Amino acid sequence: MGYQPAKKEATLLAPYTMGPFELSHRVVHAPLTRFRSFGNLPQPHAAVYYSQRASKGGLVIAEATGVSDTAQGYPHTPGIWTPEQVEAWKPIVDAVHAKGAIFFCQLWHVGRVSTNDLQPNGQAPISSTDVRCGPNPEVPSEYSKPRRLRAEEIPGIVDDFRRAARNAIAAGFDGVEIHGAHGYILEQFMKDGVNDRDDEYGGSLENRCRFAVEVVGAVVAELGAHRVGMRLSPFLDYNDAVDSDPTGLGVYMAQQLSKHPGFLYCHVVEPRMAFSEGRWNIPHRLLPFRKAFNGTFIVAGGYDREEGNKVVADGYADLVAYGRHFLANPDLPRRFELGAPLNKYDRSTFYTQDPVVGYTDYPFLDDHDDE
Repeated sequence: MGYQPAKKEATLLAPYTMGPFELSHRVVHAPLTRFRSFGNLPQPHAAVYYSQRASKGGLVIAEATGVSDTAQGYPHTPGIWTPEQVEAWKPIVDAVHAKGAIFFCQLWHVGRVSTNDLQPNGQAPISSTDVRCGPNPEVPSEYSKPRRLRAEEIPGIVDDFRRAARNAIAAGFDGVEIHGAHGYILEQFMKDGVNDRDDEYGGSLENRCRFAVEVVGAVVAELGAHRVGMRLSPFLDYNDAVDSDPTGLGVYMAQQLSKHPGFLYCHVVEPRMAFSEGRWNIPHRLLPFRKAFNGTFIVAGGYDREEGNKVVADGYADLVAYGRHFLANPDLPRRFELGAPLNKYDRSTFYTQDPVVGYTDYPFLDDHDDE
Protein backbone atom coordinates (compact mmCIF):
# COMPACT_ATOMS: atom_id res chain seq x y z
CA MET A 1 0.00 0.00 0.00
CA GLY A 2 2.58 2.59 1.12
CA TYR A 3 2.32 6.36 1.01
CA GLN A 4 -0.17 7.85 -1.42
CA PRO A 5 -1.57 11.39 -1.21
CA ALA A 6 -5.24 11.34 -0.35
CA LYS A 7 -7.92 12.76 -2.57
CA LYS A 8 -8.37 16.44 -1.80
CA GLU A 9 -11.96 15.98 -0.68
CA ALA A 10 -10.90 13.70 2.19
CA THR A 11 -11.55 15.25 5.59
CA LEU A 12 -11.69 14.16 9.23
CA LEU A 13 -15.33 13.23 8.66
CA ALA A 14 -14.67 11.03 5.61
CA PRO A 15 -15.03 7.26 6.07
CA TYR A 16 -11.92 5.10 6.06
CA THR A 17 -11.16 1.39 5.82
CA MET A 18 -8.53 0.34 8.37
CA GLY A 19 -7.74 -3.30 7.69
CA PRO A 20 -10.87 -5.24 8.65
CA PHE A 21 -12.47 -2.22 10.34
CA GLU A 22 -14.79 0.22 8.62
CA LEU A 23 -14.43 3.65 10.21
CA SER A 24 -17.12 6.27 9.67
CA HIS A 25 -14.71 9.13 10.44
CA ARG A 26 -11.02 9.74 11.14
CA VAL A 27 -11.19 11.38 14.57
CA VAL A 28 -9.43 8.95 16.93
CA HIS A 29 -9.69 8.98 20.71
CA ALA A 30 -6.05 8.97 21.84
CA PRO A 31 -4.91 6.85 24.80
CA LEU A 32 -5.11 9.02 27.93
CA THR A 33 -4.00 8.00 31.41
CA ARG A 34 -6.71 9.10 33.88
CA PHE A 35 -5.66 7.59 37.28
CA ARG A 36 -9.13 6.33 38.14
CA SER A 37 -8.61 2.55 38.13
CA PHE A 38 -8.43 1.78 41.83
CA GLY A 39 -6.27 -1.20 42.76
CA ASN A 40 -5.23 -1.49 39.09
CA LEU A 41 -8.80 -2.59 38.28
CA PRO A 42 -10.78 -0.63 35.67
CA GLN A 43 -13.93 0.71 37.32
CA PRO A 44 -17.59 0.99 36.28
CA HIS A 45 -17.21 4.76 35.82
CA ALA A 46 -14.80 4.00 32.96
CA ALA A 47 -17.73 2.47 31.06
CA VAL A 48 -19.49 5.84 31.27
CA TYR A 49 -16.38 7.76 30.25
CA TYR A 50 -15.50 5.65 27.22
CA SER A 51 -19.06 5.14 25.99
CA GLN A 52 -19.57 8.93 26.14
CA ARG A 53 -16.67 9.28 23.70
CA ALA A 54 -17.62 6.36 21.46
CA SER A 55 -19.41 6.88 18.16
CA LYS A 56 -20.59 4.53 15.46
CA GLY A 57 -17.56 3.62 13.36
CA GLY A 58 -15.16 5.61 15.55
CA LEU A 59 -11.81 4.32 16.83
CA VAL A 60 -11.28 4.58 20.59
CA ILE A 61 -7.88 3.69 22.08
CA ALA A 62 -8.02 2.95 25.80
CA GLU A 63 -5.66 4.40 28.37
CA ALA A 64 -2.25 2.82 28.91
CA THR A 65 -2.84 -0.57 30.55
CA GLY A 66 -0.19 -2.51 32.44
CA VAL A 67 0.97 -5.87 31.10
CA SER A 68 2.28 -7.21 34.44
CA ASP A 69 2.82 -6.38 38.09
CA THR A 70 6.24 -4.92 37.22
CA ALA A 71 4.69 -2.59 34.60
CA GLN A 72 3.20 -0.10 37.07
CA GLY A 73 4.60 3.41 37.49
CA TYR A 74 1.65 5.45 38.68
CA PRO A 75 -1.18 4.90 41.16
CA HIS A 76 -4.67 3.91 40.01
CA THR A 77 -3.78 2.83 36.48
CA PRO A 78 -5.46 -0.25 34.99
CA GLY A 79 -3.89 -3.58 34.18
CA ILE A 80 -4.78 -6.56 32.05
CA TRP A 81 -2.57 -9.32 33.44
CA THR A 82 -5.04 -10.96 35.88
CA PRO A 83 -8.38 -12.71 35.32
CA GLU A 84 -10.05 -10.13 37.59
CA GLN A 85 -8.80 -7.29 35.39
CA VAL A 86 -10.04 -9.04 32.25
CA GLU A 87 -13.49 -9.44 33.83
CA ALA A 88 -13.52 -5.78 34.92
CA TRP A 89 -12.77 -4.64 31.37
CA LYS A 90 -15.61 -6.64 29.81
CA PRO A 91 -18.54 -4.33 30.70
CA ILE A 92 -16.47 -1.30 29.66
CA VAL A 93 -15.74 -2.87 26.27
CA ASP A 94 -19.40 -3.84 25.93
CA ALA A 95 -20.49 -0.24 26.59
CA VAL A 96 -18.19 1.04 23.84
CA HIS A 97 -19.32 -1.63 21.39
CA ALA A 98 -22.95 -0.79 22.16
CA LYS A 99 -22.26 2.62 20.60
CA GLY A 100 -20.85 0.96 17.47
CA ALA A 101 -17.23 1.96 18.06
CA ILE A 102 -13.99 0.02 17.60
CA PHE A 103 -12.04 -0.30 20.88
CA PHE A 104 -8.29 -0.98 21.21
CA CYS A 105 -6.34 -1.58 24.41
CA GLN A 106 -2.96 0.13 24.76
CA LEU A 107 -0.39 -2.28 26.27
CA TRP A 108 2.08 -0.60 28.61
CA HIS A 109 5.17 -1.26 30.65
CA VAL A 110 6.73 1.79 32.32
CA GLY A 111 10.17 0.30 32.95
CA ARG A 112 12.25 2.69 35.06
CA VAL A 113 9.48 5.32 35.29
CA SER A 114 8.42 3.88 38.63
CA THR A 115 9.19 3.65 42.33
CA ASN A 116 9.97 0.71 44.59
CA ASP A 117 6.64 1.03 46.38
CA LEU A 118 4.74 0.43 43.13
CA GLN A 119 6.74 -2.71 42.34
CA PRO A 120 6.05 -6.24 43.60
CA ASN A 121 7.79 -6.87 46.93
CA GLY A 122 9.28 -3.37 46.82
CA GLN A 123 11.84 -4.43 44.24
CA ALA A 124 13.66 -2.04 41.91
CA PRO A 125 11.95 -1.08 38.64
CA ILE A 126 13.40 -2.79 35.56
CA SER A 127 14.91 -1.12 32.52
CA SER A 128 17.58 -1.20 29.84
CA THR A 129 19.81 0.69 32.26
CA ASP A 130 20.50 1.21 35.95
CA VAL A 131 20.41 5.02 35.58
CA ARG A 132 17.52 6.67 37.42
CA CYS A 133 14.90 8.59 35.43
CA GLY A 134 14.88 12.34 36.07
CA PRO A 135 11.98 14.00 37.89
CA ASN A 136 8.57 14.53 36.32
CA PRO A 137 6.60 17.58 37.53
CA GLU A 138 3.39 15.51 37.42
CA VAL A 139 4.78 12.94 39.88
CA PRO A 140 5.41 14.14 43.44
CA SER A 141 8.02 11.54 44.41
CA GLU A 142 11.39 10.78 42.86
CA TYR A 143 11.68 7.74 40.66
CA SER A 144 13.64 4.85 42.13
CA LYS A 145 16.96 3.58 40.84
CA PRO A 146 16.18 0.85 38.28
CA ARG A 147 17.73 -2.55 37.83
CA ARG A 148 19.25 -3.35 34.45
CA LEU A 149 17.42 -6.31 32.91
CA ARG A 150 19.65 -9.24 32.06
CA ALA A 151 19.39 -10.39 28.45
CA GLU A 152 17.98 -13.75 29.50
CA GLU A 153 15.12 -11.99 31.34
CA ILE A 154 13.89 -10.06 28.32
CA PRO A 155 11.95 -12.95 26.71
CA GLY A 156 9.86 -13.05 29.89
CA ILE A 157 8.85 -9.41 29.46
CA VAL A 158 8.09 -10.06 25.78
CA ASP A 159 5.82 -12.86 26.94
CA ASP A 160 4.07 -10.47 29.36
CA PHE A 161 3.08 -8.34 26.36
CA ARG A 162 1.91 -11.42 24.45
CA ARG A 163 -0.22 -12.66 27.36
CA ALA A 164 -1.68 -9.18 27.91
CA ALA A 165 -2.62 -9.02 24.22
CA ARG A 166 -4.41 -12.35 24.51
CA ASN A 167 -6.18 -11.11 27.64
CA ALA A 168 -7.29 -7.95 25.82
CA ILE A 169 -9.03 -10.02 23.17
CA ALA A 170 -10.56 -12.19 25.91
CA ALA A 171 -11.96 -8.97 27.44
CA GLY A 172 -13.57 -8.17 24.10
CA PHE A 173 -11.22 -5.52 22.71
CA ASP A 174 -10.96 -5.42 18.91
CA GLY A 175 -7.17 -5.17 19.03
CA VAL A 176 -4.18 -3.73 20.87
CA GLU A 177 -1.78 -0.83 20.58
CA ILE A 178 1.76 -1.51 21.78
CA HIS A 179 3.00 1.52 23.75
CA GLY A 180 6.42 2.25 22.31
CA ALA A 181 6.42 5.95 23.18
CA HIS A 182 6.91 8.55 25.94
CA GLY A 183 10.05 7.14 27.53
CA TYR A 184 8.56 3.89 28.83
CA ILE A 185 10.31 0.54 28.67
CA LEU A 186 10.40 0.02 24.90
CA GLU A 187 11.81 3.52 24.34
CA GLN A 188 14.28 2.96 27.18
CA PHE A 189 15.76 0.28 24.97
CA MET A 190 15.24 2.01 21.60
CA LYS A 191 16.76 5.41 22.39
CA ASP A 192 20.52 5.84 22.65
CA GLY A 193 20.13 8.56 25.28
CA VAL A 194 18.96 5.89 27.75
CA ASN A 195 20.22 2.53 26.50
CA ASP A 196 23.82 2.13 27.69
CA ARG A 197 24.06 -1.64 27.17
CA ASP A 198 26.89 -3.50 25.44
CA ASP A 199 25.04 -6.76 24.76
CA GLU A 200 22.72 -7.81 21.90
CA TYR A 201 20.11 -5.32 23.19
CA GLY A 202 22.40 -2.28 23.09
CA GLY A 203 24.74 -0.34 20.86
CA SER A 204 23.54 -0.33 17.26
CA LEU A 205 20.09 0.84 16.18
CA GLU A 206 19.15 -2.73 15.30
CA ASN A 207 20.22 -3.99 18.73
CA ARG A 208 18.46 -1.19 20.62
CA CYS A 209 15.22 -1.88 18.74
CA ARG A 210 15.51 -5.65 19.15
CA PHE A 211 13.33 -5.79 22.29
CA ALA A 212 10.54 -3.72 20.69
CA VAL A 213 10.72 -5.77 17.49
CA GLU A 214 10.46 -8.96 19.54
CA VAL A 215 7.40 -7.61 21.38
CA VAL A 216 5.75 -6.73 18.07
CA GLY A 217 6.51 -10.19 16.68
CA ALA A 218 5.11 -11.95 19.74
CA VAL A 219 1.89 -9.91 19.79
CA VAL A 220 1.38 -10.33 16.03
CA ALA A 221 1.91 -14.09 16.37
CA GLU A 222 -0.70 -14.16 19.14
CA LEU A 223 -3.41 -11.98 17.57
CA GLY A 224 -2.64 -11.57 13.89
CA ALA A 225 -1.17 -8.38 12.40
CA HIS A 226 -4.64 -7.05 11.56
CA ARG A 227 -5.38 -6.53 15.28
CA VAL A 228 -2.12 -4.78 16.22
CA GLY A 229 -0.94 -1.16 16.12
CA MET A 230 2.01 0.61 17.74
CA ARG A 231 2.58 4.09 19.14
CA LEU A 232 5.98 5.76 18.71
CA SER A 233 7.44 9.14 19.73
CA PRO A 234 11.01 9.30 18.33
CA PHE A 235 11.26 13.09 18.64
CA LEU A 236 10.07 13.48 22.23
CA ASP A 237 12.28 13.70 25.30
CA TYR A 238 9.54 12.65 27.70
CA ASN A 239 10.78 10.81 30.81
CA ASP A 240 14.40 11.58 29.95
CA ALA A 241 14.29 9.48 26.76
CA VAL A 242 16.13 11.14 23.87
CA ASP A 243 17.77 9.82 20.75
CA SER A 244 20.57 11.31 18.66
CA ASP A 245 18.83 10.36 15.38
CA PRO A 246 15.06 10.34 15.92
CA THR A 247 14.29 10.26 12.19
CA GLY A 248 16.49 7.21 11.68
CA LEU A 249 14.89 5.50 14.69
CA GLY A 250 11.34 6.20 13.50
CA VAL A 251 12.00 5.08 9.93
CA TYR A 252 13.64 1.86 11.14
CA MET A 253 10.71 1.00 13.39
CA ALA A 254 8.17 1.82 10.65
CA GLN A 255 10.07 -0.55 8.36
CA GLN A 256 10.06 -3.27 11.01
CA LEU A 257 6.28 -2.96 11.48
CA SER A 258 5.83 -3.16 7.71
CA LYS A 259 7.58 -6.54 7.66
CA HIS A 260 4.37 -7.97 9.13
CA PRO A 261 1.87 -8.12 6.25
CA GLY A 262 -1.35 -6.39 7.26
CA PHE A 263 0.10 -4.70 10.37
CA LEU A 264 -2.78 -2.44 11.20
CA TYR A 265 -1.44 0.97 12.10
CA CYS A 266 1.50 3.11 13.16
CA HIS A 267 0.57 5.92 15.57
CA VAL A 268 3.23 8.62 15.91
CA VAL A 269 3.45 11.69 18.14
CA GLU A 270 4.63 14.95 16.57
CA PRO A 271 7.71 16.72 17.99
CA ARG A 272 7.13 19.18 20.80
CA MET A 273 5.39 22.31 19.58
CA ALA A 274 5.51 26.03 20.20
CA PHE A 275 2.27 27.80 21.09
CA SER A 276 1.69 31.17 19.45
CA GLU A 277 -1.23 33.27 18.28
CA GLY A 278 -3.68 31.01 20.10
CA ARG A 279 -2.69 27.69 18.54
CA TRP A 280 0.01 25.03 18.44
CA ASN A 281 2.53 25.29 15.61
CA ILE A 282 2.92 21.67 14.53
CA PRO A 283 6.32 20.88 12.95
CA HIS A 284 4.92 18.13 10.62
CA ARG A 285 8.12 16.08 10.62
CA LEU A 286 6.52 12.62 10.44
CA LEU A 287 6.39 12.22 6.65
CA PRO A 288 9.48 9.94 6.49
CA PHE A 289 7.71 7.50 8.84
CA ARG A 290 4.51 7.76 6.83
CA LYS A 291 6.40 6.84 3.66
CA ALA A 292 8.22 3.94 5.37
CA PHE A 293 5.05 2.31 6.73
CA ASN A 294 2.64 0.21 4.68
CA GLY A 295 -0.51 0.44 6.81
CA THR A 296 -2.75 3.07 8.35
CA PHE A 297 -0.81 6.09 9.65
CA ILE A 298 -2.16 7.97 12.69
CA VAL A 299 -0.71 11.29 13.87
CA ALA A 300 -1.13 12.96 17.27
CA GLY A 301 0.04 16.10 19.02
CA GLY A 302 -1.59 19.51 19.14
CA TYR A 303 -4.06 19.01 16.31
CA ASP A 304 -7.29 20.99 16.02
CA ARG A 305 -10.07 20.59 13.46
CA GLU A 306 -8.42 22.76 10.80
CA GLU A 307 -5.00 21.10 11.04
CA GLY A 308 -6.58 17.65 11.15
CA ASN A 309 -8.55 18.28 7.98
CA LYS A 310 -5.45 19.62 6.26
CA VAL A 311 -3.16 16.67 7.00
CA VAL A 312 -5.84 14.16 5.97
CA ALA A 313 -6.48 16.05 2.71
CA ASP A 314 -2.74 16.27 2.02
CA GLY A 315 -2.20 12.55 2.58
CA TYR A 316 0.20 13.24 5.47
CA ALA A 317 -2.01 11.07 7.71
CA ASP A 318 -4.95 8.71 7.41
CA LEU A 319 -6.33 9.35 10.91
CA VAL A 320 -5.74 12.00 13.59
CA ALA A 321 -5.73 11.20 17.31
CA TYR A 322 -7.01 13.79 19.78
CA GLY A 323 -6.28 13.74 23.50
CA ARG A 324 -7.13 16.83 25.53
CA HIS A 325 -9.87 17.93 23.11
CA PHE A 326 -11.54 14.49 23.31
CA LEU A 327 -11.19 14.48 27.08
CA ALA A 328 -13.14 17.74 27.32
CA ASN A 329 -15.53 17.10 24.42
CA PRO A 330 -17.11 13.64 24.55
CA ASP A 331 -18.92 14.42 21.28
CA LEU A 332 -15.80 15.74 19.50
CA PRO A 333 -16.54 14.21 16.05
CA ARG A 334 -20.01 15.79 16.07
CA ARG A 335 -18.60 19.17 17.09
CA PHE A 336 -16.07 18.93 14.25
CA GLU A 337 -18.84 18.03 11.83
CA LEU A 338 -20.92 21.05 12.85
CA GLY A 339 -17.99 23.42 13.32
CA ALA A 340 -19.23 23.90 16.88
CA PRO A 341 -17.14 25.51 19.65
CA LEU A 342 -15.19 23.20 21.96
CA ASN A 343 -15.34 22.92 25.73
CA LYS A 344 -12.12 24.06 27.38
CA TYR A 345 -10.27 21.33 29.25
CA ASP A 346 -9.36 21.71 32.91
CA ARG A 347 -5.77 20.55 33.34
CA SER A 348 -6.12 20.49 37.14
CA THR A 349 -8.52 17.50 36.92
CA PHE A 350 -6.59 15.43 34.36
CA TYR A 351 -4.97 13.21 36.99
CA THR A 352 -7.30 13.34 39.99
CA GLN A 353 -9.17 10.28 41.24
CA ASP A 354 -12.69 11.71 41.14
CA PRO A 355 -14.94 9.32 39.17
CA VAL A 356 -17.07 12.20 37.85
CA VAL A 357 -15.42 15.63 38.08
CA GLY A 358 -13.14 16.25 35.13
CA TYR A 359 -14.02 12.80 33.85
CA THR A 360 -17.66 12.21 32.91
CA ASP A 361 -19.09 15.68 33.61
CA TYR A 362 -17.95 17.55 30.48
CA PRO A 363 -21.09 18.70 28.66
CA PHE A 364 -22.30 17.50 25.28
CA LEU A 365 -23.41 20.02 22.66
CA ASP A 366 -27.00 19.20 23.46
CA ASP A 367 -27.43 17.43 26.77
CA HIS A 368 -31.06 16.72 25.85
CA ASP A 369 -29.99 14.82 22.72
CA ASP A 370 -30.86 11.14 23.14
CA GLU A 371 -28.13 9.92 20.81
